[in-house]
Amino acid sequence: MQEENQSPQQEAAADQEQAVEMTPEERIAELQAQIAEQQAAVLYAKAEGENIRRRALEDIDKARKFALEKFAGELLAVKDSMDAALAVDNATVESYKDGVELTAKQLLSVFEKFNIAEINPLSEKFDPNKHQAISAVEADAEPNTVVQVLQKGYTLNDRVLRPALVMVAKAKTA
Repeated sequence: MQEENQSPQQEAAADQEQAVEMTPEERIAELQAQIAEQQAAVLYAKAEGENIRRRALEDIDKARKFALEKFAGELLAVKDSMDAALAVDNATVESYKDGVELTAKQLLSVFEKFNIAEINPLSEKFDPNKHQAISAVEADAEPNTVVQVLQKGYTLNDRVLRPALVMVAKAKTA
């Protein structure tokens, strides 16, 4: 019980007293055993670190491979709706239109769920970070205002995936 309450200095002094009582060969054998024990601990720590690194790389690889899994799963419902529409034999233009509208709603729902937002900048000031101007046309609008959207743009979590293709108003020449 008394040994548990010893300070490090007291333990070192006790080790020295014990070392004095040992023969040099016994002391060498004890020190070699301690070295072997420390080497084993270092090897264990090194192996554990390598295992952690390998597991982290595997997790990163899985995350990269399956990052789109939820998104892809949600898109399957949209694909199923499109397949169902194509499988209808006696469809009218009106029923196709209704089906396409429902499918578009499904797609927008998936976009909302994954923070994909539409950029439709009609009548807004031209923003080169979100818009790509195809041409400038004379118009009644203020210069550098979007007067026509040729293709909508999209953002993912406020980061531009694709800029909107637009035509902007230019100043009228006199």
